[in-house]
Amino acid sequence: MNLSNLQPAEGSTHNQNKRLGRGEGSGKGGTASRGHKGAKSRSGYSKKIGFEGGQMPLQRRVPKFGFTNINRKEYEGVNLDTLQLLVDNGIVTDTVDMTVFVANRLATKNESVKILGRGELKAKLTVTAHKFTATAKAAIEAAGGEAVTL
Repeated sequence: MNLSNLQPAEGSTHNQNKRLGRGEGSGKGGTASRGHKGAKSRSGYSKKIGFEGGQMPLQRRVPKFGFTNINRKEYEGVNLDTLQLLVDNGIVTDTVDMTVFVANRLATKNESVKILGRGELKAKLTVTAHKFTATAKAAIEAAGGEAVTL
């Protein structure tokens, strides 16, 4: 191998097309293979998502339905098994409140927290949150803890 017979590895190059719009002699001059006139021949053309060639698009043919309740209150769910995991890892010992949820990224400071009943809780904890499910509250109290609603 020397400088006279160097060539790229097989399959590493794949653009052997003619350069477009570089004069009539190139074979792809003039319209640069875009045809004559129309949106597709212009620079900057990009078809809108869902565009169907002028036919009424599907998302406008299908009727809207339902509504969004503007007064809906969203809660960030935290399960009992997550609380037990915090105890097992030594992060909490006796009380769990918003500062613990925020510090462990289970919720942000502006979110409301609801304790859900998945898993089991063995540790005695005082849990402070905005809401509790009935099963979660029963499980916390069965373990000797306390469920405090904010």
